[in-house]
Amino acid sequence: MSDSRHELIAALNSSLISQQYSPVVARNYCTYASGFLDYLGPRGISVTDVIDVQVEQYLRHAIVLFEKQRGRRPSARWHEVPRSGIHALLRLVHGQWPPAINPTCVADEVRFSICDEYELWLREERGLACSSVAALMWEARNFLAWQIDHGIDGSTGLSISDVDRYMDLRAPKLTRCSLKAVAERLRSLLRYLHTTGRVTTDLSGHIIAPMLYAYEGVPSVLDRSQIVAVLESAKKDKTSAGLRDHAILQLLATYGLRSGEIRHLRIEDIDWRTEAIHVRHHKTRASTSLPLMEPVGEAVLSYLRSGRPLTDAREIFIRTRAPYRKLDKLYSVVRRRLRDAGVQPPGKCGPLSKTVETR
Repeated sequence: MSDSRHELIAALNSSLISQQYSPVVARNYCTYASGFLDYLGPRGISVTDVIDVQVEQYLRHAIVLFEKQRGRRPSARWHEVPRSGIHALLRLVHGQWPPAINPTCVADEVRFSICDEYELWLREERGLACSSVAALMWEARNFLAWQIDHGIDGSTGLSISDVDRYMDLRAPKLTRCSLKAVAERLRSLLRYLHTTGRVTTDLSGHIIAPMLYAYEGVPSVLDRSQIVAVLESAKKDKTSAGLRDHAILQLLATYGLRSGEIRHLRIEDIDWRTEAIHVRHHKTRASTSLPLMEPVGEAVLSYLRSGRPLTDAREIFIRTRAPYRKLDKLYSVVRRRLRDAGVQPPGKCGPLSKTVETR
């Protein structure tokens, strides 16, 4: 058992290093993973049989030990590193983590089957982008689980009053714009359920979305002095994150690209010889060739030379911490750089808040 445990931790360490985790992080992850294995042993639990509840039980146990050993409770976020190390171990052992949820009853089996077929329909019949499918599937899983929890029959028992109750449940923490998106995703699911004969009445037309006013979703506009201030502030940061963020901000300010267009930019999309940049528009599936402006080219080149981690990923802009992969979003990058520059837009402050005021 001891030999297999050491082999497993060694395999975890090799896996983390191959993913370009820093040696310090890999060592910490392995330490916490080893502690988790020590916890499982006396309890007769094999790591191959672990479920997510046991991870949470161990973390509570580890907090108690921490308090006994040091005479104080750990910080509120202390558990994040142990949990990440344990999850890395479990991904190595199980192939994925969190594990896939197994159906526990007939209703679960029906729900999972509907979700699988709905996802296939969204991808193959409607040809939606992965991000759109993910949003629609999250709402579908949430609604169908809510339906089962409230004992509502999937075919004949679902009524518009049930849909209203679900919308009322979702509404309190959402803006009108977000609630409108929920309504649209729910309409899609209900239309699909009716089309496939799982619901006798088409309820999609009865879902009332909140009214959005003209230009309500348009991001706030920065004037030229504010844009210059943000760019100059980011340029002073010579860390890997600073070089990356400055290049991203140059792209936003110069070309007005969407978040996804920047995140999906690949190394081969920049032609340094002809000084051109090739942009794929994922919403329209078209592409555009733009002149590579000097400030953008210099910022991107500085990042590629001195800031970008060594990785096989072809996307230009990469996370600064392992695992090194493309950025998931730009909102936090822009928000942080606006804050550092002391710029506070009056409205939305996501990636599209880079528009120059020209009047």
